[in-house]
Amino acid sequence: MLSTSVLPHWDMEVVFPSIQSQEFHSAFLEVERGIESLEELFHRHGIERGSHSGNEVFDELVQAYNSLADRLRTLNAYIHAFITTDSRDELASAKDSEIDSLHVRVRKLSKRFTAWIGELDLDQLLESSEVARAHEYALIKAKISANHLMRSGEEMLASELEISGMVAWSKLHGNIVSQVMVPLEWNGTSESMPMSVIRTLAYDPDRSKREAAYKAELAAWKSVEVPLCASMNSIKGEVLTMCKHRKWDDPLDEALHNSNIDRQTLDAMMLAARESFPVFRRYLKAKAKALGLDKLAFFDMFAPMGESQEQWEYAQACDFVVEQFNGYSKKLGDFAARSFRENWIDAEPRSGKTDGAFCMSLRKDESRILLNYKPAYGSVSTLAHELGHAYHNLCLSIRTPMQRATPMTLAETASIFCETIIRQAVLRDGTPAEQLVVLEASLEGSCQVVVDITSRFLFEQRVFDARKKRELSAREMCELMQRCQLDTYGDGLDGDALHPYMWAAKSHYYGRSFYNYPYMFGLLFGLGLYAIYLHDPESFKHRYDDLLSSTGLANAATLGKRFGIDITGPEFWRASLHQIELDVIRFEALVA
Repeated sequence: MLSTSVLPHWDMEVVFPSIQSQEFHSAFLEVERGIESLEELFHRHGIERGSHSGNEVFDELVQAYNSLADRLRTLNAYIHAFITTDSRDELASAKDSEIDSLHVRVRKLSKRFTAWIGELDLDQLLESSEVARAHEYALIKAKISANHLMRSGEEMLASELEISGMVAWSKLHGNIVSQVMVPLEWNGTSESMPMSVIRTLAYDPDRSKREAAYKAELAAWKSVEVPLCASMNSIKGEVLTMCKHRKWDDPLDEALHNSNIDRQTLDAMMLAARESFPVFRRYLKAKAKALGLDKLAFFDMFAPMGESQEQWEYAQACDFVVEQFNGYSKKLGDFAARSFRENWIDAEPRSGKTDGAFCMSLRKDESRILLNYKPAYGSVSTLAHELGHAYHNLCLSIRTPMQRATPMTLAETASIFCETIIRQAVLRDGTPAEQLVVLEASLEGSCQVVVDITSRFLFEQRVFDARKKRELSAREMCELMQRCQLDTYGDGLDGDALHPYMWAAKSHYYGRSFYNYPYMFGLLFGLGLYAIYLHDPESFKHRYDDLLSSTGLANAATLGKRFGIDITGPEFWRASLHQIELDVIRFEALVA
């Protein structure tokens, strides 16, 4: 067992001694010089739409880009590690602003490259270049993307303006959310807490404290609604403007292209999801009954359940994850142990730190994982989930940056799979009380990913529709959010105690469009793969690692066919959702 229960901070000194070090400064200059060199290469060969440069320069361009992208990825992740753990770090914020300018220059080159690819004879290029054949899917996507580019000068201007537009609004949202302090009055005491901490009180066993935290949270969102609403309006307005000029019919069409799926697949999944809402409402009603409530309020959804609530200290969680991962394969277990040993994880909640959890690729096969850990099974599940992302990065490490470009839909595959390994272990070996705790946490998460994600998807669709005409007020945002929650949760929740400010709480709205549905895709795709693993464990493992290493090499439908999966019709999605229904039946029996 790990010898300490102190929540760790991640180790970034193995990359550079500090953000003020000469080593970091030299790496930054090296990336700048790499961009200058790539810009000169593009200029020398006239790489842009209408260029007469032939296929012979393709290999040189791709190799130069991949080399630069690897170095830029490490630099970007290093800076991001400081900002996400302390949004008040002025030096890191300054470097983040500097690297934003470098990203703009790279995006300009990427758009020129895409436009150039759009006019090449792709069949001839693939026949003549081994490098092109290794990057075939990226080239196919580039061909399609080229049809949605504006004229060169317009694209260059759009790239420059993005840094003071969408990127700036997104940063504003992140800074406000990470720095807002929420006053909480409860049980005769008064305390001011970071938003990331106040939101964790939704998991408190005391209902009066959950309700007090919920009301304090809503009041805090109310106090900052004006700048957050301005951010939302500005970002969605910019997306609509760009879609119009790039000839996308709808922001969702562009998102689907980036997700490597089509509208038929999305519609099939969303149809199956809507069909499953009555099952999730059964779960919510069963939980309400078990808690002695007529109906759940929004702040009751995450209430812990079970007479025996095991305290999952961090060290215990790490040992448990390694043990269960080893039960699947030694490769996965050794990988998890390495991540703990090498301090890849920042687990302590604290002021200025980003809420939630994520995993980011750092360099080669290394990742870094951010958690806001609390001693409950939900955090153990989150730990396994993020380690799944890191394992995916390990499998992708044999690929070039262009080959690693994994869409959100497939990015959740390994994380859901690893989460399922942990859940099944506790359901298999735990006492009935422990099983209830774990089963409830699993259903709670599935409900969020299927039902709540649908509400967020509907909200974003409707915001885009309304934003075509004018800006929305914060009041309108709240009303729209509540209508979408009523449309999805139905009578499973108290309609008078919903969360009208979910649009402010979720950072996903303040970046790429429709960041939501890929999570549902990932959950249901991962559950489907786990069912295949149970049927034939040994032959599955190699094919699974190959799938993870190939998520940037083909669309989702093609990769699914390797396992006999058809994602374009509702049957596969219904089968995955049926596994969740079986858990609901088991849950109902346990709480009866």
